[in-house]
Amino acid sequence: MASEELTGLSNSFVRQNSASGISLDFEPDADYHFVETLEERYKCAYCHLVLHNPHQTGCGHRFCQHCIISLRELNAVPTCPVDKETIKVQEVFKDNCCKREVLNLQVFCKNFPECNSKIILGRYQDHLQQCLFESVLCTNGECCDQILRKDLKDHLSLHCKFREEICQYCNQYVVSMNLKNHEKNECPDFPVPCLHKCSQIILKKEMDKHFSVCPEAEVDCPYKQYGCPVQIKRGKLVEHENAALREHMLQILDKNSKLEEQISDLYKSLEFKEIKIQQLADTVKKCEKDFRQFAQLLGKNSNLMVNTQTLASHIDKSAWLETQVRQLIQVSNQQQSKFDLRPLLETIENIKQKIAFMETYDQRLVVLEGQSTEHDVHISIHKAQLNKNEERFKLLEGTCYNGKLIWKIMDYKMKKKEAMEGRIVSIFSQPFYTSRCGYRLCARAYLNGDGSGKGTHVSLYFVVMRGEFDSLLPWPFKQKVTLMLLDQSGKKNHIVEVFRADPNSSSFKRPDGEMNIASGCPRFVAHAVLENAKNTYVKDDTLFMKVVVDLTDLEEL
Repeated sequence: MASEELTGLSNSFVRQNSASGISLDFEPDADYHFVETLEERYKCAYCHLVLHNPHQTGCGHRFCQHCIISLRELNAVPTCPVDKETIKVQEVFKDNCCKREVLNLQVFCKNFPECNSKIILGRYQDHLQQCLFESVLCTNGECCDQILRKDLKDHLSLHCKFREEICQYCNQYVVSMNLKNHEKNECPDFPVPCLHKCSQIILKKEMDKHFSVCPEAEVDCPYKQYGCPVQIKRGKLVEHENAALREHMLQILDKNSKLEEQISDLYKSLEFKEIKIQQLADTVKKCEKDFRQFAQLLGKNSNLMVNTQTLASHIDKSAWLETQVRQLIQVSNQQQSKFDLRPLLETIENIKQKIAFMETYDQRLVVLEGQSTEHDVHISIHKAQLNKNEERFKLLEGTCYNGKLIWKIMDYKMKKKEAMEGRIVSIFSQPFYTSRCGYRLCARAYLNGDGSGKGTHVSLYFVVMRGEFDSLLPWPFKQKVTLMLLDQSGKKNHIVEVFRADPNSSSFKRPDGEMNIASGCPRFVAHAVLENAKNTYVKDDTLFMKVVVDLTDLEEL
């Protein structure tokens, strides 16, 4: 509990005194090379390093914020390591005067002597973000090379194995290290020699088309169906046809002779079956005549049993003959249908008409599909424009023109998790303005921290954006800026940081691109404070940030 009291006390001093502070900070445990020898008064009495967020005790000695907390955690009754005086919690206060002096101490860049810049300690991290001699990771996703920032552009355009180059044949973008493999195996416009060694160079995608005309391709003789077994290069096909003309004619005559013999045999078989059918028909007629005679005798003859038996035998014979006739007629019809080409020709003609009719339907379908695709494209364009207009209207409705921004950040836990996983490291607020024709500004938050606050704090920055009226405004931006995390309990126990824009910083010059480098507080609020159940900075997974720009001495256009 005592440690929590000391931490809470330290944080309370941060909030009380931050109005007169500046938004500068540095990594506490780094090895800095100061331009002038570091004076003892700027060293921590506990860790003997340069003071980071200095706090002064009742006995007059200064400690880093985390050192004074460590002393309390290690000892039930903390004592000053210099004079062994007991450190009383109520006498510890944040030494903002010393902090300003420390942050303004000049140090050499860690990349000295290549970089000969001298920077104030508070701007050390900002300098490293721009230093041309700082080692950075290649921005191509799969490349793990470390390069000096000044050489990054040449590396990306000339040396990186994962840079994208344009294939000289198909104009597609391909990763540099895969370019040769792409040209050899995948590029459809890569020129290759003909597989049949015809000395022509053909695009890979036109290989099949070339095969149909290649003079060196092996093809069957056109008279293969008549018995010619020859396979020959297409370029020599005419020569073969001329040389083997007599053989081809003989093969055609032989084929025709065999067909004529088959047709003749079939006609003879048909004639024989027709004769047999006629004979059976005559037999049937005779049987019918006999049947009528027996019927007449049946009425006159008294011997009923004999006549009945005779009649029955004639009836059975007649039925058998009738069955035989039907079978022969059916066989005859089947044989005739084989040689009667008229039904076949009629069927083929009907199929041709149906195919032509279906082709016209296909053409109409193609036209309709094209029109449908065109309509879909127009609809997509209109939808995109509507969505864009809707977003713009929402943006305009929520835009402030009085130099104040209330930023509602919803789904805090999910967005922090995304930041921790490296998917969405930072988020931006909607733009706001100092007036209708004033500076265009926004806020940027790293929910998992940035720089010295990474993993432990929420970092909050102020960003100057490119606006429509920049050419009419005074530059650099010089106004005082207040960053706030709002307390949702109604007690107004807000966390506040105030700083005045540094006219020498590139963060406040007139923007060359869409926005300048962000400037603000890498350790704006600790996660332990923000997510503490006793505090109400986060409510319903939502927190509110506020940014206020002091408009004093700022003339409206």
